[in-house]
Amino acid sequence: MANKTEKLLALLKGQPVIPVLKIADVADAVPLARALARGGLPMIEVTLRTPDAIEAIRRIAREVEEAVVGAGTILNAGQFEQAAQAGSRFIVSPGATSQLFAAARGSEVPLLPGAITPAEIMTAAEEGLDFLKFFPAEQAGGIAFLKSLASPFAGIRFCPTGGVTSGNAPDYLGLPNVVCVGGSWVAPDEMVKAQQWDKIEALAREAAALAG
Repeated sequence: MANKTEKLLALLKGQPVIPVLKIADVADAVPLARALARGGLPMIEVTLRTPDAIEAIRRIAREVEEAVVGAGTILNAGQFEQAAQAGSRFIVSPGATSQLFAAARGSEVPLLPGAITPAEIMTAAEEGLDFLKFFPAEQAGGIAFLKSLASPFAGIRFCPTGGVTSGNAPDYLGLPNVVCVGGSWVAPDEMVKAQQWDKIEALAREAAALAG
């Protein structure tokens, strides 16, 4: 699956922050994706934490050409297939199982699996994956823990998610084994509910300019 990892990195195109979205109202999906893309964050993760998530992915994939939409909180092979059929261009999971790896092997859609422990990282590496989600980042040891992984797991790159904010994102991005971070601060629930797309675009623009 190494070639799929490279495909995933190519989709990212150096974007430092992947917005992690929980879309409660499917009507917000398209304008939200457009606002984030205008702000410089076209690659977005729609989490399967709401009933409208799959339909939100479908609408974004169909109507927002400039967006690169993926599905998050994928827990099993059935959800993987459902999200892929809806138009997801990448799949994100908080962890990894043999079932998910099997689904990824049989799909053209790249997987970004979660891995924290050395055993989980080694298992993913055996699958040919060297770009992994580190979740929940802050609760699992944060920057100090990721630093400690850099030497024994040289060549493994991470996307920390969970507790990452505009304040600590630059510190994460400054680590040699971090490619990008995932965060929900660029699209706060209250702004989405109020349909404050200009404000979300401004937050996205600030996030897109972050560097370690």
